[in-house]
Amino acid sequence: MMDHQPQDQQRVIETILRPLEKKALNWLAAHMPAWVMPDHLTALGILASLLIAVSLVLTNFSPHFLWLASLGVVLNWFGDSLDGTLARYRKIERSNYGFYIDHAVDSVDEVLIFLALGLSPYVRMELAGLALVAYLLMSIQVFLFAQVKGVFQISFLRLGPTEIRCIMILANTVVFFVGNPVIRLSVGVFTLYDFIAMGLSLLLFGAFIVLTIARARELAAYDIRQQALKAEREARKAARRALRAERKAARMQHKARKARDHNLPMPEASHPQ
Repeated sequence: MMDHQPQDQQRVIETILRPLEKKALNWLAAHMPAWVMPDHLTALGILASLLIAVSLVLTNFSPHFLWLASLGVVLNWFGDSLDGTLARYRKIERSNYGFYIDHAVDSVDEVLIFLALGLSPYVRMELAGLALVAYLLMSIQVFLFAQVKGVFQISFLRLGPTEIRCIMILANTVVFFVGNPVIRLSVGVFTLYDFIAMGLSLLLFGAFIVLTIARARELAAYDIRQQALKAEREARKAARRALRAERKAARMQHKARKARDHNLPMPEASHPQ
């Protein structure tokens, strides 16, 4: 998810698994068959998200489909993370096209997966929808900051899309082996997976609020500095214009004096009486 960005944007990915992931992606890109193109990997990512969604819905019939969903998560990581890496490795980037397609596809993937979680027996639909809203808000946060500051940051609190995929695989594994324990509270009945969805939602909503406030202050200060610099530049330009006008006026005065001196009549010579 979110692995493409226009060339004039700085890319920031600082996550727990990033060092290992980067080495793995670079190795895979170097050893990828020549006939495999970035668009093929993007298509694989889309198909993998469909596999995840269908598998989660099918868990209504058997929990064994959790393994198929986890396989889909791995395939989605492979296709979605490797397409941009392969394009950069082969120097065939189409930055604007890649950015647009990657994030359009990511948005569809997110909707499919979270809604499928809500249709599964493990997560309440309203909690899955809440997590989806939180995830989309963070996506919007990324796009907005990239637009106004040219910084494309997809990692927060050392977590990114790859870490969220790992959490999903871990949750699927735990739920398969120990079940989906039900916890009764005064506000309702919740499962283990419900709490995971709520935790993710709170984390993302909290990050969105904190980042919005912090970045709004940063951008306000930045705009004030830019306005001060602009005013300073305008003042320097005005001073230069005034200096040029002063020099021009001095030259005109000098020419006028020379002209007057040149046109003065010669004094008449006096004759002796």
